Amino acid sequence: MMRSMFSGVSGLKIHQTMMDVIGNNIANINTVGYKSSSVSFQSMLSQTIKGASTPSDNSGGSNPIQVGLGAKMSSIDFNFVQGNLQSTGKITDMAIQGEGFFVLKSGVGTYYTRAGNFAFDSDGNLVNPSDGSIVQGWIADNDGVINTNVELTDINIPINQTIQPNATTRVNYAGNLPSDAEIGDLFYAPIQIIDSQGNSHDLNVEFEKTADNTWDWTVTAPTGVTGGTGTITFNPNGSIASTTGGPIEFTPTGADPMSIVPNFGTIGQIDGVTQFATSSTVAAISQNGNVSGTLQSISIGGNGEITGVFSNGQNKVLGQIGLALFKNSSGLLSVGNSFFAESNNSGVPIIGTPDSGGRGQIIVGTVEMSNVDLAKEFADMIVAQRGFQANSKIISASDEMLQVLVNMKK
Repeated sequence: MMRSMFSGVSGLKIHQTMMDVIGNNIANINTVGYKSSSVSFQSMLSQTIKGASTPSDNSGGSNPIQVGLGAKMSSIDFNFVQGNLQSTGKITDMAIQGEGFFVLKSGVGTYYTRAGNFAFDSDGNLVNPSDGSIVQGWIADNDGVINTNVELTDINIPINQTIQPNATTRVNYAGNLPSDAEIGDLFYAPIQIIDSQGNSHDLNVEFEKTADNTWDWTVTAPTGVTGGTGTITFNPNGSIASTTGGPIEFTPTGADPMSIVPNFGTIGQIDGVTQFATSSTVAAISQNGNVSGTLQSISIGGNGEITGVFSNGQNKVLGQIGLALFKNSSGLLSVGNSFFAESNNSGVPIIGTPDSGGRGQIIVGTVEMSNVDLAKEFADMIVAQRGFQANSKIISASDEMLQVLVNMKK
């Protein structure tokens, strides 16, 4: 009777723990990035009343006789199944579609989370706004190149950063020079080029037909140009056969000397200069210089790259967010605030870029909601309640039997 009473007590304890876990799951049903937990039970030691015996020549063997001494909690495990993604429209909100954890640093501690409701603070750090922990990743160098083979660092994007001017070194031309033009006909292709100080200068190239399938080009502005003449020769089918001349050398006042290569050929998917019997459309379509600019906005790609959009129309990679994988995610230690910490059984974090090495893709403008299944929690609640009631009946029945035993003295 005492054994059954203590077995009932152990049953009450574990079902109360089960109810605690269920209550915590339901309380966090709308918590961003929350991962639900579940309880597993196992039997406790058994008291052996009679051991097992081996068969003999005159009799068979007998099984052991044991009485169980109750149940105990085996484990409380996290369920890392992905929760639903909820759109927020906020550029700094991120969800991971697939495996992985965001890495955050707070003080000397490093934490991992699926909750991607981030924001920039006044210093340009990408942080969890609830506690100021800083999102970790890699920062690009001045050329926009990211080295992911170094340790993670704080994602810091200063809001007042500028992009330096770059001098023009190449001008691309496209369009048509009319094959039916008269000898001596002139056509013009102006464009603005940029010097090392970010100043603009008008560059104008004059095209003059000098013979069949032959055009001379000459830079007419700015003044002081050398190497600003050449010839374009066309094939009978209207494509370029050869070009001469260049580079265009120019020294702006107070700036570095410029050397500009004029490109009259194919540019990616765009045909260069052609010669057909139609009107003139020849033009300078692009140049690779830029004036200085200030950061206007950012965008974040699925691979975690943070790209800055500057006031001069230039885009530049500024950084990249890192993600961590664990061999045993269920071994992570929950430390509150939807954060997890590395434990002895989680394994070390395997750091890398999103959408690589089994890590999920980042979905911007969304957050991952709790993965709590309310219907399952209610069903588990009923099971826990009935289990608690059944174990309380064991204690009540054992108490009544003890009362009968005590009353035997009367």
